Amino acid sequence: MAEQKPEVKEDSLDAEALDSPSTVVEGENNAANETGVISAESDHPVPVGPPPKPSFGKQIVSRLLGSNIYLLLFIFVIVIAGVVVVFSYNYSKKKTGESSVSTTSLSEDTLAQLANSDATVGDTSQVLNVQSSAVFAGKILARSDLEVAGNLKLGGGLDLASINVTDQANLGQTSVSKDLSVSGSVAVQGQQTIAKSLQVGGTGTFSGGVSAPQISTNNLQLNGDLVLTRHFTTGGGNPGRTNGTALGSGGTASIGGSDTAGSVGINTGSGANAGCFINITFATKYNATPHVLVTPVGSDAGGIDFYVNRTTTGFSICSSNAPPSNASFGFDYFVAG
Repeated sequence: MAEQKPEVKEDSLDAEALDSPSTVVEGENNAANETGVISAESDHPVPVGPPPKPSFGKQIVSRLLGSNIYLLLFIFVIVIAGVVVVFSYNYSKKKTGESSVSTTSLSEDTLAQLANSDATVGDTSQVLNVQSSAVFAGKILARSDLEVAGNLKLGGGLDLASINVTDQANLGQTSVSKDLSVSGSVAVQGQQTIAKSLQVGGTGTFSGGVSAPQISTNNLQLNGDLVLTRHFTTGGGNPGRTNGTALGSGGTASIGGSDTAGSVGINTGSGANAGCFINITFATKYNATPHVLVTPVGSDAGGIDFYVNRTTTGFSICSSNAPPSNASFGFDYFVAG
């Protein structure tokens, strides 16, 4: 059997639809579309339609927070590093300001005060900076060390009680009026001129020649040959002499020269006989018995059988036979120790 549906009357449906709170009048719908809310039994407005669109800045922040956390961490690190750099710069600038010396300009009145009186400027912790050139008419006294950053040029002389050079010193021309003491080695590349005496306490070694108008030495030792291109002239004190018995009656003897070389003159008298003509005493005693070379001068001396007696204090020229009487002749001698 077919199911029977209840009959609904149109009048009742219309009445229920009108009484429902959700029923909207056409005029009121137009008002709701304009305001976006529907005023019903409630006092609070109810939003109608899609939600409002967020701003552009909120969209950027939302995307950054939601999509790239590593970028945010990188930005955070950059910000921290910037703060550290700014703090370090300000701190170092503060320290530099504390350690720097304050600068004070000198006025005209201050300069006039310095020129007319003995004034003290600043203290030991301050520095006086002079930007322009400075000319001092009087003396300058530095009670402490004097440091020159650039070159030091002197128009006049330089007087120093002492000078210490720890490194190399280049001197164009140097005059030393007093003693010059050098504890180390001295190398002279150019010519050296010494106006006064040169005294050497130790040994002297010359790799080249030595040229001097006169060399005086107490002891000259030659390890090589002695080459003389000029005359050999001896000097020294004159030796003493006494006459011998071979001169005869009225005979005389004389000597001229030195301990090294000289000549002896003989003048015999009557009755000359064998013996010594002259006894010669050295001005300076030899350390050992020297070598004495005697050469006869003249024919009368050549016919005499002469001989020599020698000691450290002197020597004698003698004859083993009777020399000619009333004759004049001589002998040359050379002595080497």
